[in-house]
Amino acid sequence: MSLNLAPSAERVHIGFFGRRNVGKSSVVNAVTGQELAVVSDVKGTTTDPVQKAMELLPMGPVVIIDTPGIDDSGMLGELRVQKTKQILNKTDVAVLVVDAAVGMTETEKALVEVFVEKKIPYITAYNKEDLRKEDLTPKDSALMDDPNAIRISAKTGFQIADLKERIAHLAVVKDSQRRIVSDLLKPMDFVVLVVPIDSAAPKGRLILPQQQTIRDILEAGAVSLVVREHELKETLMRLGTRPAMVITDSQVFEKISADTPKEIPLTSFSILFARYKGNLESAVQGAAAVEALQDGDKVLISEGCTHHRQCDDIGSVKIPRWLREYTGKQLDIRLSSGIEFPEDLSQYKLIIHCGGCMLNEREMKYRQKCAKDQGVPMTNYGIAIAYMKGILRRSVELFPEVLAKLPE
Repeated sequence: MSLNLAPSAERVHIGFFGRRNVGKSSVVNAVTGQELAVVSDVKGTTTDPVQKAMELLPMGPVVIIDTPGIDDSGMLGELRVQKTKQILNKTDVAVLVVDAAVGMTETEKALVEVFVEKKIPYITAYNKEDLRKEDLTPKDSALMDDPNAIRISAKTGFQIADLKERIAHLAVVKDSQRRIVSDLLKPMDFVVLVVPIDSAAPKGRLILPQQQTIRDILEAGAVSLVVREHELKETLMRLGTRPAMVITDSQVFEKISADTPKEIPLTSFSILFARYKGNLESAVQGAAAVEALQDGDKVLISEGCTHHRQCDDIGSVKIPRWLREYTGKQLDIRLSSGIEFPEDLSQYKLIIHCGGCMLNEREMKYRQKCAKDQGVPMTNYGIAIAYMKGILRRSVELFPEVLAKLPE
């Protein structure tokens, strides 16, 4: 996948971590060959995580993340450390930068424990090799025994190329066999995509799930037709051939189901992306938790991206309205967006997540695991809407293994 075609969610995320003033930002700049991060001798120069999507040989498309010092202090420092910990949830490969003159401290050792706990492949880069004395000192013994360690100098470039090679070796190879929809299609199949163009739609472009789905249809040699919700019925009449399927934006699911003949398979972008991210079955099962909601129950509606919310936003307005109408209960709806996903989910009776198109596989799985470990049902926008509109069975008919586990 080329640089121009690789969304951030599909890129390997490489995070650089460590204490303040160990040279993290200098190492980032040396590895990328760019002045990506601001460098100074002042502790805590990096105040927030800095992310950059780029092409990095020999790995290809990646996201580089420079983080604040994990030992930052004070109230603002605690917030920065919290941001750094959140970055860990989407890190595919971690680079722990250590000052070679100081060696591993308890702070770095604690970070390594987190890497191991989260099963994040990591490498320890002992920076400032140019300032180190000739002979190994007792504190260097840990480095000599650590197969994950490498000595480098961001200043002189010493072993930076080797560091890049070792990062590439650890990098998670994205599963090239995963498909959004192309595995369900044959060459020259017709697929109709329903894309509402309303006040919430971005100006002059389609949103990422729609773009990625169109591209995947092209990969199958199939034909995509993109229409608005009020154009579907006439489009199907004029088409002259039965489409292989109709894929709709979730917010118009009910209307599109009514306008699509029963013999034409129907699903949504959210459902396809739940399958693509590997959580379709659990999300379908999680939707049934809507039935058990009671007055005062807390429901978390979470989005993986941040955007300006419109007057009839699907996450903050439409889904809460449909939930209250369906259940007849006074629910306490909470919202989260971007990386702000709560660690403690125990207060919630249900989580309704977006399709996760902006989240990489590791972060999406982290959120699913958090919910599962804490016993909180989790579903997504399209599946929850289909359930509440009474069309869930129809919307997953394309996936017999999932359909078989749904109650009649």
